[in-house]
Amino acid sequence: MSWLYLLGILVSIAGMATLDWRYKLAYFADRKRTILTVVICTGVFVLWDLMAIRQGVFIYGNSQYSLPFTIVPEFPVEEIFFLTLLCYCTLVIYNAGVKRWRRT
Repeated sequence: MSWLYLLGILVSIAGMATLDWRYKLAYFADRKRTILTVVICTGVFVLWDLMAIRQGVFIYGNSQYSLPFTIVPEFPVEEIFFLTLLCYCTLVIYNAGVKRWRRT
């Protein structure tokens, strides 16, 4: 069961990509810009997390649903995928709002 959290995140990314594909909101509208935006934003959040870990703000709590190893101490593998989902989801929602308000 240690892979369920990662599986949930991957299913969420797939669902977001399906919405993106259907409405051409981010990646399927402009691949290069979307990849660049998600990579840069994810990188910023990774740095933010690493600084918070160093300050003792974030502590990795072992869960039966998380993988049993980390990238660095207190930084689980799933965090990269979660941050990617966060950035991609934000971009899709933002572009959906822009697209919606242009029509009205």
